Amino acid sequence: MAEREQAESTGPTARRIILGAQLRGLRERAGVARSEAAWSIRGSDSKMSRLEAGKVGFKERDVADLLTMYGVTDHDERELLLDLTRRSNEPGWWQPYGDVLPHWFEDYVGLEASAARIQTYELLFVPGLLQTEDYARAVMTSGHPDRASPDDERRLQVRMRRQQTLGRRDAPTFWAIIDESVLHRPIGGPSALVAQIERLLELSALPNVVLQVLPFAVSGYAAEGSFSILRFSEPELPDLVYQETLVTAAYLDKRAEVEAYSRVMDRVAVDALTPDETRQHLTKIVAER
Repeated sequence: MAEREQAESTGPTARRIILGAQLRGLRERAGVARSEAAWSIRGSDSKMSRLEAGKVGFKERDVADLLTMYGVTDHDERELLLDLTRRSNEPGWWQPYGDVLPHWFEDYVGLEASAARIQTYELLFVPGLLQTEDYARAVMTSGHPDRASPDDERRLQVRMRRQQTLGRRDAPTFWAIIDESVLHRPIGGPSALVAQIERLLELSALPNVVLQVLPFAVSGYAAEGSFSILRFSEPELPDLVYQETLVTAAYLDKRAEVEAYSRVMDRVAVDALTPDETRQHLTKIVAER
């Protein structure tokens, strides 16, 4: 029943990765070459590589054929994996917005929803999971919220829906460290910024949210850009670093890469104001405006 409970607690993106990892393990234990497995499902070696990495969806018929090839004959074990296949192909809530979301960001939304712990270091903006609607609209429209297009409004809906992750019964721990400059950058105008800081105070009181501010005096040394680290409870899902640029995003999951960014996060956490000091600092900013 562990696999079924695991599937219930994760989204389709994560389920696809878990399924691929489990099938790769079965193939290796059976001593079957990847090219041989690919031939059995009428595919190429590169296709099999993408399937086992969870980058593309599985067909139930292909999984059934692979299980037979790998010698998996137990009915219950086969059914668990076939059920996981079906669940991995279920549409995520964000898929209706696929026409306004970059394809590389859809993967992030799915992984974010399945993470057990999210750490983020932000230099320019309040992290998306903590943004108010007015602040987010200003960010998405490059400071012209009155010119928001229908597509901008749909992207805004996605951001607001993502924030529900923090209020779930099984919500991840969200640890955000933001540069002090973020609190003085008037995104959306002075009143929108004050409302945003008040929102940070509200959310930082949640038991699963940790918020720290990195003061001007020590900012700019640890990292050249913003990034997030996603950690998962499922052993098949590797911890990964997410870095977004204007036109694409990088997903880093090699252990050495994740450890390097983890050390950066540890450093800025030590340099930053403590969560209590951060709340005092935010309260002071609101009082002064």
